[in-house]
Amino acid sequence: MNFTPFLAGFLLLGITDARADACPTTAGELTTDRPDVTNSSIVVPTGSFQSENGVNMTSGDGGRTLDGTNTRWRFGLAHCLEVFVDLPTYVGKVRGSAASGFTDVAPGLKWQVSPVPGKVDLSFVVGAGLPTGTAEIAGRGTQPYLQMPWSVELRDGWGISGMFTEFFRPSETDIKRVTEATFVLEKKLNERLSLFTEYVGDYPEHAGPVQLINSGGLYHLSPAEQIDFHVAFGLNHNSPTYIVGIGYSFRIDGLFGGARDLRRASLEYNLR
Repeated sequence: MNFTPFLAGFLLLGITDARADACPTTAGELTTDRPDVTNSSIVVPTGSFQSENGVNMTSGDGGRTLDGTNTRWRFGLAHCLEVFVDLPTYVGKVRGSAASGFTDVAPGLKWQVSPVPGKVDLSFVVGAGLPTGTAEIAGRGTQPYLQMPWSVELRDGWGISGMFTEFFRPSETDIKRVTEATFVLEKKLNERLSLFTEYVGDYPEHAGPVQLINSGGLYHLSPAEQIDFHVAFGLNHNSPTYIVGIGYSFRIDGLFGGARDLRRASLEYNLR
């Protein structure tokens, strides 16, 4: 399957409808790229630093691994624009013959191109895994990717979102491209708690797909703090049997001036 035309179409739509005045500010609560595979279509506010972290247990192919801390650092570089970096994650064998080692360092750039209230929120992401990790875990060579996360808010706390991604692996000999498609149904139960169910499909070039159903939730401890969990199950023999994970994320505002009093914001949030 090739989703490149869809990526191009969404990008053109976003550029046509872009309105920079609707991009997020520090008045909004934390929005993360986890615990689902689908990344947020919303960037980090200008002048803010966001750290997203988690640990997963994965079972499949007769083995079991533990990986962490799955850390992504996100910086609000300008209005509607963020830079981020995925730090190396260690994957350790718990049982069986699975490989152990580190993933690549992967910097990236996210541009929120269509923050249109009442329509599709859309971002365009470009990034690359740099060849710093263990080849058996991360693969070989530089691995660039293009990504398009989107989201739509519906009524009564319901929302849908998804993401199209093209991963390129020019140094690999067999699979040089992987297309990923995700779709999420989310329900916000109250101001702090949300639950979601997600479909994840990876479609390697000249190989069978990897398909998962991933469900979980997130809870806001404050406007700038979040804990989360997720449980995923494989849908075919190419997929992991299950993945279980937990995480913690936080945001620090006002790094470039105009700081918001985070303690005051947290107190107001806890008094709701």
